[in-house]
Order: sequence, then structure tokens, then C-alpha cells
Amino acid sequence: MKILVISASPRKEKSQTLLLAKGVLKGCEDSNTAEIIHLCEQKIEFCRHCEHCHRKILACILKDDVHKILDMMLEADGIILATPNYIDQVTGAMKTLFDRSTHFLHCLRLMGRYTAGVVSSGSGADKDVLSYLKHYTNACGAYYVGGISTRVPVGEEALSSASKLGKRLCRAIRQKKEFPSQTRIIEGRKNHFRKILQTRKNEWEEEYRYWADNNWL
Repeated sequence: MKILVISASPRKEKSQTLLLAKGVLKGCEDSNTAEIIHLCEQKIEFCRHCEHCHRKILACILKDDVHKILDMMLEADGIILATPNYIDQVTGAMKTLFDRSTHFLHCLRLMGRYTAGVVSSGSGADKDVLSYLKHYTNACGAYYVGGISTRVPVGEEALSSASKLGKRLCRAIRQKKEFPSQTRIIEGRKNHFRKILQTRKNEWEEEYRYWADNNWL
């Protein structure tokens, strides 16, 4: 079982968000591989909406670190999405990464994977940010097992709750748990993009072929 932590805090190891994410990792007793990536250490350029990654899967014209990160996401069984909440949203680094992963949405490339959300802030009012992480998860075809948020500094109670979230994450992965309400959301998105891919099959050749190979058309 491989768990990937994507940390969107610019404070790296000093981050309270990362401290909370490590609490989730502590509960992932079944994980034999855990990796943490700090987005602030990566070169991530803004999406230019050229659609090249749809015509040729994951072949972006921008030569930066995003392809490496997306590959790591594809290789993981579980992904912990960890971000501070500065102004009621994920940090710019995480949003930029999400913007560069539109192929994941078109082809639901994270199906069979599970995520957990981790958010910290000065107020602790993080419901909307966690909801957005769940939305992104389902948009990519994955299941969201839950999230945790707290105001900083992170206390022992929050760390205990984080560990419990980690246990839920690993249990869901091990059991290949399904979440019926999320399945309906994912199927709805599949129906949405099925129509788009059929319309644009001559433009987005490799994504259309991906759908055809999966018998989704």
C-alpha cells in the first residue's frame, strides 16, 4: 500500500498543516510506502489551456515538475491532500497543480484510489476547503474517505483525530470500500464527459481511445 502526501504549505517541515498530515500518516499502519512531496519545492507553471494533454495523454508542452507529480498520484493507493487555508481556499500551489490535471477529470484517472483532506488555518473555519478537496477527488474518479481541519497550533486532540482518519483511509484501501453517494457523483461525471468525448473524439484522440479501451463509450 502506497500513500502519497501532497503538502501545499510553503513552510515545508515547519508547517502545521504537514504536522496534521503526519498525524494521518501515523494511522496508516498498513502502508509500506509513504512519500511526502512539498509543492513549494516543485516547479509548477500555470495551465495555458492548450489542450495538448487531451490530444496526447499527459504530454504537456510545459517542461516542469507537474508530470512527475501526476505520475506519483497515479502510482499511489491513497493520497493525502494537505493545504493551509489562507482565504477560504486551497493554496495557489495546490490549485495550480489541480488546474494542470484536467486529463484526470476528463478520464477519471484516479478511479480505484482514495483520498483524505487535511486543512489548517487561523480560524478553523475550513468546511468549504474540505468540500473542495472532496469535489476534486470525485471529479477525478476517486473516493474521499473524509477530512480533518483545525485551527493552529495543532493540538493533541487534532492529532488523535488525524490518526483515526489515517486508519479509515487504509481500511478503505484494503477493503476496496465503495461510497454509494460518491459513486453516483462519479457516474454522473462519467456520463457528462462521455458526451463530450464523443463530440470531440477527432480532437482529443488519445483520451477518446482511453475511454474506448475501458469500454466506457
